Amino acid sequence: MKSQLFVLLFCAISTGISACDAFLDVNRNPNFPEDASPAAKLPSIIANGLQQQTALSVLTSAHFTQHVAGRAVGNALDQFFLSPPANPFNDTYFRAAGNIPSMIERATREQAWHYVGAGKVLMAALLFHLTDLHGNIPYTDAFRGAENFQPKYDSQESIYAAMDKLLDEAIVEFGKTQPVSAPAFNAAADILYGGNVQRWIRFAFGLKARQYNHLTKKASYNPQRVLEAIDRAVNTNADDAQVAFSAAQAGHTNFWGYQRGNANARTFGRYFINMLDGTILGIRDPRYIIICPDTNRSKGAINGSGQPTTPIGLSATGASDFYGRYTLSTTITSTLTPPGAGVAPAIEGWYSRTTGVQLILTNAEMRFVEAEAAFRANNRERAYNAFRAGITAHMDKLGVPAAERNAYLASRAVPQSAAELTLAHIMQQKYIAMFLHHEAWVDMRRYDYSPNIYPNFAPPTNPNPQLMGAFPRRFLPGSAELLYNRANAYSEIDPKGVPDAVWITTPVWWDKP
Repeated sequence: MKSQLFVLLFCAISTGISACDAFLDVNRNPNFPEDASPAAKLPSIIANGLQQQTALSVLTSAHFTQHVAGRAVGNALDQFFLSPPANPFNDTYFRAAGNIPSMIERATREQAWHYVGAGKVLMAALLFHLTDLHGNIPYTDAFRGAENFQPKYDSQESIYAAMDKLLDEAIVEFGKTQPVSAPAFNAAADILYGGNVQRWIRFAFGLKARQYNHLTKKASYNPQRVLEAIDRAVNTNADDAQVAFSAAQAGHTNFWGYQRGNANARTFGRYFINMLDGTILGIRDPRYIIICPDTNRSKGAINGSGQPTTPIGLSATGASDFYGRYTLSTTITSTLTPPGAGVAPAIEGWYSRTTGVQLILTNAEMRFVEAEAAFRANNRERAYNAFRAGITAHMDKLGVPAAERNAYLASRAVPQSAAELTLAHIMQQKYIAMFLHHEAWVDMRRYDYSPNIYPNFAPPTNPNPQLMGAFPRRFLPGSAELLYNRANAYSEIDPKGVPDAVWITTPVWWDKP
């Protein structure tokens, strides 16, 4: 220790600057360069950032929408007993978005314009998502590292404006031609779209359309603005923004697959199953057996009540029926040795396939956004055509046979003319298509969890009494923020802090007039 101190003092007075610089570099790992190429950074930003979108956040919000439910009685998330979450803030700022400014800076130096565009689209996607969960979040004061551990929070309205501007800038960047000297924008780096800039542009416009349509409670809501963005957004299933999983190792398999175990304590929500089994819409949906292959054994759980009896062939602590069917026999009386948590289903559910995909923004979603905006613009024919196209896109995505798809479209579950179409029809089908997606919770908040839109939707069994019958409107502040930036984290309501129930039930900016 004394010798190191001597060298540091010597460096302070010596003219041998180069030797001292070399000594001071001892804590730098040459295998982890501080100024990595944009091509090296982009895959991690995509993978780590977008994982939050339909994975870690949805572990909580899917209980609010009753897409999933706890298998045991009294699941805390079912009943709205919430804790400050760590993942949304940490994954957004530290694992993903925190790397975007430096990637953009180096890409700009190298004239790698498509990396600049991708960085701006991803920043918008990540911060849009975070603000929709929490309300106000840091942006103008963020990404300064050790310079500022207590960034101020920007209003959600300003975040929306700033991210919309970023998307405009990104679209311009994608229109530029990169010089041959710039890092190639190709499939090796772009794990989202394989270097296809036109699909990135459609993704950007899709984000615009989505966010514009969040503003339905605002006087400024303009359905025509939504439709103009839709016209340039994702419009085929081939354009879907999705991240594929591999089976190379457990950590790289589907977040909702059996190897990850994230749904071991969960099953399908009874409300979601009733949307598929004919209870609510009157027709058994052909997607039911694809999403939930164990239809004869599992009927979903009422949120808060759990499953009164464990489905045959499973154990209370074993692998969940959420993952699929554990034997090829489907009779209700069949028995087998209960599988452990790591046992692969004989037939996997579409959303829980080991090598499935994580859906970020899809053609099906865009068609339902189009249908809602066109309906609000009183363009009923466009709304009706988009509505049917949304059902078709989702069924095609899941591999529903064409004959079964067409029979469903011709059934009483679907209005057969534009005159019959209602907002409830649009939102119910969108609810099915947005299974395990954070946008489903956005929609339920926009429509105030209304049973007029979502028939038979009801509070869970024994909800948190402190919420006084209200449903959640936002997540609690991030756990690290409450430790290190508490006053700013609560500044939207009261810097001194408020009871959890007040915070959870306070609408975010777009959720109020």
